[in-house]
Amino acid sequence: MYSAGRIQTFRAVTAVALATALPLLLAACGDDGGSGGKATAEPSPTATVKAFDCLTAAQAKAGSITFKDTGGNAVDGFLAGTGATGIVLAHQSDGTVCQWVPKALELARSGFQVLAIDSNGDEAPEVVAGAQLLRGKGAKKLVLMGASKGGTSVLTAAAKVQPPADAVVSLSAPEQYGQMDAAAAVPGLTAPILYMAADGDAAFAESTKALSKASAKAKENSLLIVTGAHHGVSMLDDAENWAKVTAFLKKYGG
Repeated sequence: MYSAGRIQTFRAVTAVALATALPLLLAACGDDGGSGGKATAEPSPTATVKAFDCLTAAQAKAGSITFKDTGGNAVDGFLAGTGATGIVLAHQSDGTVCQWVPKALELARSGFQVLAIDSNGDEAPEVVAGAQLLRGKGAKKLVLMGASKGGTSVLTAAAKVQPPADAVVSLSAPEQYGQMDAAAAVPGLTAPILYMAADGDAAFAESTKALSKASAKAKENSLLIVTGAHHGVSMLDDAENWAKVTAFLKKYGG
């Protein structure tokens, strides 16, 4: 039997632990979209999230991959397809590689070689390394596509990838995220860029417009502000929006 004193001590310690943990748990439940404020998202945890339960056993065996980013850190990903055009997919801060797997498989069936990255946090070094990986696997053309934080990362990485990417797709990207500064990167980009955001996702629609305006050297600077309030990858659930993205991919990656 426990004494009354020990029970009171246990209750006090438990109360402190819950008070400390609850705000962290609540914060972890949020995403990086539609905050209503300035379009800057908070960095996600640095630990790799092992979230490949979206894959069948066969898909996991065939496509699960681990590679090193440009800083030498291990990165997990999902690789699909064998086409001559490589597409790097970067997910949102509220997602994992699984956020892109359905589209990755669809693009692979359409003849693209696709790498969806399971981000550790700052994706730019991961995107650059992912581009190198796809080129090492025979990709002659390269497209970088990302959503929200991932959009910031592909725009930032596009300034570092050599040879330059053939095209970039940015969905609901904030101008800055963590250490990444897409606003500083895009004025120097010459590759075609497709920008998309939803008019109801107000802060991210504004950041997308600002990034597009700054992309004065891009061979094509396509700005699509679509209806609704969907954020990032969820905009592609709309068949018309996805058709516009795939048309752009085929135009510059086909």
